[in-house]
Amino acid sequence: MNAIEILDQEFLTIRSRLLDIAASLDRIQRAEGDAESDSRMAHVSEAIEIVGSRLPHRAERVQLLFSREYDEAWKSRYELESRA
Repeated sequence: MNAIEILDQEFLTIRSRLLDIAASLDRIQRAEGDAESDSRMAHVSEAIEIVGSRLPHRAERVQLLFSREYDEAWKSRYELESRA
C-alpha cells in the first residue's frame, strides 16, 4: 500500500485515539489537584512531542520512553527474592 492508502485505512482509528488522549488530558486538567509535577505527566508530554515530530521510529522512541533500562542483574535479584 502507498501512504495515501494507509492513511485512508487508518485515519478514523488515529482520529479516535487522538480524541481519547485529548479527553483524558482534559479530565486530568479539570480535576482537583495538580498532576503537572508527576513524572508520568512529563512522560506523556514528551511522548506527545515524539508522536508529533517527523523524526523516524516514533513508536520505538515512545516505547523506550516508557520502558525501564535493562538491568543485567535482574536474574540474580529475582533468585534472591524468591528464596526469601
